[in-house]
Amino acid sequence: MARKFIRTCSIWRSLEVIGDTSTLLILEASWLGARRFQDLRTRTGLLKPLLSDRLKRLVAADIFEKHLYSQAPRRFEYHLTKKGRDLYWTSLMMLRWERKWAPPEGKIEIILRHRTCGAVFDPTPICSACQQEVTARDVAWAEGPGVGLMSATYSRRRRYRDMAADRPAESTLLDHVAQITGDRWASLVLRSIFTGLRKFDEICEDTAIATNILSERLSWLCTIGVLALHPYSERPARFEYRLTAKGIDYYSILLMLLQWGDTYYVSPEGPPLQLTHTPCGHELDAIVACSACQEAVQPESVSYEVVEGRPHSAPAAP
Repeated sequence: MARKFIRTCSIWRSLEVIGDTSTLLILEASWLGARRFQDLRTRTGLLKPLLSDRLKRLVAADIFEKHLYSQAPRRFEYHLTKKGRDLYWTSLMMLRWERKWAPPEGKIEIILRHRTCGAVFDPTPICSACQQEVTARDVAWAEGPGVGLMSATYSRRRRYRDMAADRPAESTLLDHVAQITGDRWASLVLRSIFTGLRKFDEICEDTAIATNILSERLSWLCTIGVLALHPYSERPARFEYRLTAKGIDYYSILLMLLQWGDTYYVSPEGPPLQLTHTPCGHELDAIVACSACQEAVQPESVSYEVVEGRPHSAPAAP
């Protein structure tokens, strides 16, 4: 069987590193202050073998580094590296999407305060050139100097998509969005649709996802309201997949994943994709800014208050 080649993509490369639900739960726990193994396990709900495996992968990928805090027995804390901290904007866009589109009942609430201006703020993706909010409809794209073909090989992973929603309700923060971003196939499907590919065969060709997996992901994305089916042929009856408002708003997450991938996994020739912010005409360099003062936010310039969620009053479904 001939090896399948597809277009290079920084989003793809980013998802190979963090496009896993259990990995995202670990990153979420780290942003909330968990450093030690047991604290990470308590916050994520992951089984010991799975947590240990994902931490090893994150250390190998230079997302975390181990700091010894006990000699007997030898025990370590896991601290984000600069590369890991550079995922902050992606995390903030995930939080922004979760706040807007996921049910809030029983979940942790995060109150963000920008130390620079003192305001409680909402993280907002803006164009660094014109300071206007970036939306999917305002971005044009073209092939960049690093475009090329790459082998469509995927590292094997079990599907842990439901893991984010299976935790106790009062300990969850990014449960809804982590199911999408942590399911690499789903994010790759959305990446294709954002570039104008809406038909099943087009998406399959672009992603090289097996047809049975692609069919399941498309069905699931429609079920959760991110995509909607639209007929484009009556005889025979054929449909294409279009983004809903909920799906369009996911763009800022993919944008930050792309920029992170361009920083750490780009080819020597340059990025495979170049984006233009059409309202101002400048090459897009998106930043995540404080909604109050429009300045870029970084971990050290933001303080936060964690308001733990309360359990649902209704009993959980069996």
